[in-house]
Amino acid sequence: MITHYADLELQTVSIQGIKQAYADSLQLPILYESSHFIRFQLTPFTTLSFKETYEAIHPVHFAIQVPYSQFISISSFIHQSGLFILKQENGQYIDETSTRKNLYFRDGDGNLLEIIAHEYIKENQIELFGQLKGMYLREIGFPVKSVPVFRDWLKSTLKMKTERDQDTFNFVIGGTAHAVVVSKERPWIPISMKALPPKMLVTLGTPNINFVKKLANTLDNNSLESDKIYFSKEGYNFCVKYSSDFEMSLLKELNLPL
Repeated sequence: MITHYADLELQTVSIQGIKQAYADSLQLPILYESSHFIRFQLTPFTTLSFKETYEAIHPVHFAIQVPYSQFISISSFIHQSGLFILKQENGQYIDETSTRKNLYFRDGDGNLLEIIAHEYIKENQIELFGQLKGMYLREIGFPVKSVPVFRDWLKSTLKMKTERDQDTFNFVIGGTAHAVVVSKERPWIPISMKALPPKMLVTLGTPNINFVKKLANTLDNNSLESDKIYFSKEGYNFCVKYSSDFEMSLLKELNLPL
């Protein structure tokens, strides 16, 4: 099964601008850098990559899970980073319920970032990474023409799950990875940003090498390497890779449903 997002590769029109946002402002370590590509360590098990392009880019939405007990201090760090913080509809920066808190902000390319915390997550079971105290990359947004069609493909092909099925917005879940499948007609909160399909490469991790091999027999027009497989669906590029460092037992330790 899918356990986590291993890498998110996005497009950018400025490597230097991205470097200022993520290395300077958010203080993420750079793992690799060239004139047209840069990769950061985002959480213990996830990297964030950017490839420079000469075409218009569509902003992406993604959310980082952070510890509930440290949410306020992490929010203060983001406020001090100089990045643009977004207000909720009620005028407040932090949206919260009795068990969940979140904050939205943007990078220089207009990507919609979010930190989110849930009280039920056992935060002492995983390393807290960097100044963001990132535990794992929780959400990536996938605007699509038909939510049911893309949702059902994720469920049947990648064996991801839903708590309930909806026609305009769905969380499709594999371990810590939540695919936010949303209709193109439904804008992203909190600023009603148009949900435009971005060009990106989403790498999903699994501790089961046989799962990768079975995908190769299931999918048409795929590219299989020794421990990973590349394929596309509705304009989105995917990679599923074998990741031995993320053990299935961690999901239970985090108090996540299996």
